[in-house]
Amino acid sequence: MLTGQAAHQAAVARLTASYDAIPAGQSVRLAKKTSNLFRPRTATDAPGLDVSGLGGVISIDDEAQTADVQGMCTYEHLVDATLPHGLIPYVVPQLRTITLGGAVSGLGIESTSFRSGLPHESVVEMDIFTGAGEVVTTRPGQGDEHSDLFDTFPNSYGSLGYATRLRIRLEKVPSYVNLRHVRFDDAGLLSKTISQIMETREYDGVRVDGLDGTAFQPGEYYLTLAEWTDQARSAPSDYVGQQIYYRSIQQRDTDLLTMYDYLWRWDTDWFWCSRAFGAQHPVARRVWPRRYKRSDVYYRMVALDHRLHVGAWLDRRKGNPEGERVVQDVEIPVDRLGEFLDWFDAEVGMRPVWLCPLLAAKKWPTYPLQPEQTYVNVGFWGNVAVGPEAPNAPRNRAIEAKVHELDGHKSLYSEAFYDSETFDDLYDGANLARVKDHYDPDHRLTSLYDKAVRRR
Repeated sequence: MLTGQAAHQAAVARLTASYDAIPAGQSVRLAKKTSNLFRPRTATDAPGLDVSGLGGVISIDDEAQTADVQGMCTYEHLVDATLPHGLIPYVVPQLRTITLGGAVSGLGIESTSFRSGLPHESVVEMDIFTGAGEVVTTRPGQGDEHSDLFDTFPNSYGSLGYATRLRIRLEKVPSYVNLRHVRFDDAGLLSKTISQIMETREYDGVRVDGLDGTAFQPGEYYLTLAEWTDQARSAPSDYVGQQIYYRSIQQRDTDLLTMYDYLWRWDTDWFWCSRAFGAQHPVARRVWPRRYKRSDVYYRMVALDHRLHVGAWLDRRKGNPEGERVVQDVEIPVDRLGEFLDWFDAEVGMRPVWLCPLLAAKKWPTYPLQPEQTYVNVGFWGNVAVGPEAPNAPRNRAIEAKVHELDGHKSLYSEAFYDSETFDDLYDGANLARVKDHYDPDHRLTSLYDKAVRRR
């Protein structure tokens, strides 16, 4: 069911009223139940912004292949609205509860990013609730008076404001997805093949519509090549039941999924992280309800553990070294990918690792990837046994330094440790400050550096 303009305007009015009710000097945060951030934040007693009623799809234009979507709409709800029309967003991030506004103001990436970039690159218009307490309609291009806000908004994480409405482009899709899992023993050949697919949009004479990969260990790398299709030559696989998607990559050369299941193939087991909760054990999997095999359930379990410290207590009881949480996504130039993977395996040792190629169409100020240069997003999420130094985050700090050394870039949804000068250099702090001064003149919204590094 679509939200409609009247309900949307009423929700924006509630948001504005809740902002006006927050005393000056108190931190401004969203009052929402779910999150995909992995950085701790200082507690606050201030009331959150009322975003109730901002979680839907306002309208869908089948002819123009666009949708007007509220900022707090999750991709799960967005896909539920668009897929019956045979349409999906250009990029659908892997986890169901990522919101459209969150993906545009933060990080979102998936297998279509090798041809469609990041989620903000398919946005044609945004309404942004700014620090001045106003809703500003922004569009790309020099002809729009607020294009500076449009361009700087990606990767700003609420430091400039919050998207209340986004008009996004949609892609026509069929019902099924053919998969090929191609193994590589050499990281150099893996990188070369990624570059070739990025250029030709095909592999071995077959069109590639989606491209991602998995590094299980040195010398065992896979690219998963997706081809949209209307032809189902066999029964589609089901990875919400007993079978586990990421294991199938090593076990079979080809596969078939429905489009819906393909979009959420990684969500069911939170990539591979559900194993930490026993959800991949055959007996547990049999009794674990299908509706609870999803990332937000596991996220809540992690949040509970962080409050109760059960995992740390069990590790101490077993005599295990203290662990450091290493949850990051980084962009590495494709020609430096093998170097990074070798370093990561030797210095961090976490497996598997997710690989997702992408190409930025232009240089976005606050996340300045070089245009037309192929990057590979490397995602790794888990705990690493470190010992007494774990509270100082030595692995995370080393990753930061290595990514910088390789001319890569790091997303900010998790912990960061940069000094302010390095941060400003990497994320164009001068431009961000100029735009913030304009749209948040009283600096009521927490700055990006304070959010990402100082945990405010």
